[in-house]
Amino acid sequence: YIGALGARVICDNIPGLVNKQRQLCQRYPDIMQSVGEGAKEWIRECQHQFRHHRWNCSTLDRDHTVFGRVMLRSSREAAFVYAISSAGVVYAITRACSQGELKACGCDPLKRGRAKDERGEFDWGGCSDNINYGIRFAKAFVDAKEKRVKDARALMNLHNNRCGRMAVKRFLKLECKCHGVSGSCTLRTCWLAMSDFRKTGDHLRKKYNGAIQVTMNQDGTGFTLANKNFRKPTKTDLVYFENSPDYCVMDKSAGSLGTAGRVCSKASRGTDGCEVMCCGRGYDTTRVTRVTKCECKFHWCCAVRCKECQDTVDVHTCKAPKRAEWLDQT
Repeated sequence: YIGALGARVICDNIPGLVNKQRQLCQRYPDIMQSVGEGAKEWIRECQHQFRHHRWNCSTLDRDHTVFGRVMLRSSREAAFVYAISSAGVVYAITRACSQGELKACGCDPLKRGRAKDERGEFDWGGCSDNINYGIRFAKAFVDAKEKRVKDARALMNLHNNRCGRMAVKRFLKLECKCHGVSGSCTLRTCWLAMSDFRKTGDHLRKKYNGAIQVTMNQDGTGFTLANKNFRKPTKTDLVYFENSPDYCVMDKSAGSLGTAGRVCSKASRGTDGCEVMCCGRGYDTTRVTRVTKCECKFHWCCAVRCKECQDTVDVHTCKAPKRAEWLDQT
């Protein structure tokens, strides 16, 4: 446990926190450790979801603070980042509550007594994930930055933050244990548990694909559609203001590292194909020898013996743009 003085020093040295966040940090240093774990988790998930795309979430890995998001453009990528990062904070705090790592929370105290589902009655038991605590703290901490200013971008960020928080709650599942003669389910004990974070990532990725472009309405309290042919966004839709850049060249303000040096697939016609990934600049091919285990055999009693096989493959990487193309972008 970090003492009060230690917490103050640590919280004062985290760049980018606003006053309210600093206060929460000093008051709940153990929760801040979970927020840091959540940051690692959502960055990993973001990079997994976009691993085959020109924008692959890698800028965020290099300059993240607690949940640092250097995305100045109000693009659909920014919408996804705000949603997945809020989700990561909820997930990490809720998990830490259930594992008894935090003083401020534990299992969900409301899940007591009897309840009913489509299979009949059951007793609440075990440790139900206290998702409402995770959501409350994430809302207070993450939204604090946006609540200082009343502009269009803050409104967009608050909306997408909420989408991320609710996405974690959407995948709560009831897990049960059967009691009775030889496993018959005459009695059931159940608890609510979060699903794997990948489900939240997949869900938000679909929301990214269907994100809705909006503008701020005249009184500054909500959104109107940028294109009247689209449907109105609901509370679970991601929203964005500006079209995305092509992410072909480095442009830090747009959150783009460019695609120079990225590995691409020569055979693919998709977003990971060399034609799309390299933005028509072409690619370099390197012949690489890989050593893999092969012809593995099981030997009685307890050993597996393998040979080492050498495999030569071609690795294709995108060429860098000609110097003049990117000098003014960095």
